[in-house]
Amino acid sequence: MEDLLRSALLFPGQGAQAVGMGRDLADASAAAREVFARADEVLDLPLSRLCFEGPQEALTATDVAQPAIYTTSLAGLAALEERLGRPLEPSAAAGLSLGEYTALTAAGALSFEDGLRLVRQRGAAMQAASEARPSGMTSVLGLAREALEELCAAVADETGLVCQVANLNAPGQVVVSGELGALDVLESRAKEAGARRALRLDVAGAFHSEVMRPAADELARALEDVAFGDARCPVWQNATAVPATEAAVLRENLAAQLCAPVLWEESFRGMAEAVGETPFLEPPPGRVLAGLARKIVPGTQVKSLADTAALEALTS
Repeated sequence: MEDLLRSALLFPGQGAQAVGMGRDLADASAAAREVFARADEVLDLPLSRLCFEGPQEALTATDVAQPAIYTTSLAGLAALEERLGRPLEPSAAAGLSLGEYTALTAAGALSFEDGLRLVRQRGAAMQAASEARPSGMTSVLGLAREALEELCAAVADETGLVCQVANLNAPGQVVVSGELGALDVLESRAKEAGARRALRLDVAGAFHSEVMRPAADELARALEDVAFGDARCPVWQNATAVPATEAAVLRENLAAQLCAPVLWEESFRGMAEAVGETPFLEPPPGRVLAGLARKIVPGTQVKSLADTAALEALTS
């Protein structure tokens, strides 16, 4: 169990939400139920009911999905710690976009309550920025980063609209953010540039791009009012792809995150090299990051904490 206690933690981002998430863990674990109850109280919102029962449309709204995923992930860790009878001592942590907030909380740099309020405010600010400038995201498969950056720059120059690389998730799997007119042009030209596929994603707007600048400015002000501590383990941050533990650095990189590309491939590659044989653990909801991990570093094993069956398998 010592290896499990020292796991490197990988926290999911928006898009991992699904109606029913966390329900079986809450049914089986008093510690997980307490996490959901605290979230409901802090936000004065029936967050647990939305996680457990939906409806899907309400759960998918950016300002609900983000605190819902954050809470579900930490409820999963609470259930695991309850089963083990002692707190985890993670060797490292990282999270995809929203998941970086969860990673900072798990690493002790943010309190549960402060992190929860921040992700709720983050989601609301991102939703408002998206509504102010109609925009979206497109997943592009099979095109190298450099070629895609050139294509984005050409489209932005031609249209006068935002179009930029937003998520570098895994080799050959990159996401572009932009205003809708720019994405229309980009998608029409992606195959000519060598892409296998360009698929518009079902998201509210152009996250991790300059469309999010108003949200980033609002979030930066909110971050200044929140107490950060030093992390008790290295946290690999999206905007830099390098680990940090110092409170001031963690805060600064978090403020930069909303308009900067998510450097997940680079982050995970460095993290895997740093932790060596230490196991990876992916808290709920979902198993998306395990799939990305295997694409980035073939052969990587990521243990899942997605549900009670996974929890029992981990601790049996």
